[in-house]
Amino acid sequence: MKFTGSVPQLDCSDAVIKISIFIKEQLLSQKKDGIVIGLSGGVDSALCLNLCVEAIGKERILGLILPERESSPQSKEYAVNESRQMGVHAEIIDITEPLLSLGTYQQRDSAIKEIFPRYDGTQKSKMVLPGNILEKDAYNFYTLILEDSEGKVRSARLSNPQFRKITSANNLKQRTRMLYLYRYAEMNNYLVCGTTNRSEFVQGFFVKYGDGGVDIEPIADLYKTQVYQLAGHMGVSPKIIERVPTPDTFSLGVTDEEFYFRMPYDKLDVFLYAWEKHIPVEAVSEICGYSIDQVSRIFRDLNAKYRVTQHLRILPPSPMINN
Repeated sequence: MKFTGSVPQLDCSDAVIKISIFIKEQLLSQKKDGIVIGLSGGVDSALCLNLCVEAIGKERILGLILPERESSPQSKEYAVNESRQMGVHAEIIDITEPLLSLGTYQQRDSAIKEIFPRYDGTQKSKMVLPGNILEKDAYNFYTLILEDSEGKVRSARLSNPQFRKITSANNLKQRTRMLYLYRYAEMNNYLVCGTTNRSEFVQGFFVKYGDGGVDIEPIADLYKTQVYQLAGHMGVSPKIIERVPTPDTFSLGVTDEEFYFRMPYDKLDVFLYAWEKHIPVEAVSEICGYSIDQVSRIFRDLNAKYRVTQHLRILPPSPMINN
């Protein structure tokens, strides 16, 4: 296939058919009665919910909405509305207490206090990478940002040990959600449906035994831009489609771009597609209108992320949409 500077347009009707067949076959082969899916209020889980309803009907699906005290209220609101729109029963379980029992917030706050001794837990926090990789070259060192109630912001670059302390505590959120998903799945003899897309999958933007701990991955062969195409085709709420993608695991709002990818998905997917198809840097530069230095920089970043997250990609089967 000739590279034209964009990700191939998705045949949405064909994709729905293929994914529906995949879901049905997985239920049959694994002898399960239905599907449980974690609903985050984002476009990926909303699309997966719609696809599951299309495949097996709303009566055989259970949604779990699993907020905690630092989740955006918008996430719960959108997840509730989407489940109601689809006629799917959804349970809302606040996981703050389990996270407190695990020491999630305490361990993270202790790590932050090593960096900012006056930190008292009332400030909101997030971690970000350097700015857009198209605009400047920079190593992927994280910066911790604090914001107090008056809007005063402080920041400090994190060492690798500091980053790992905060991340290991924060990842307990995704892993706790996985525990609840499997409890309800086993109780009902259901499969756990994952919501990772290809853009996230290839670059390892998920937590091992957290949101990566699932039985099936229906959209793992769809780039994020294709997820948006299919979500629009299936009638996912425009509010969800237009929402800025976020991991929603920090008390201070952070986007996927700020936290991990360093560029918006519409550009990321083009470079990712070219990288996967082994399109030469010079050709990408000429077709996309970026300098050879910019394209080389992005390809190096993709290579690095793919390499260090290789261990994450031992995942359940997924349907092949783009091949």
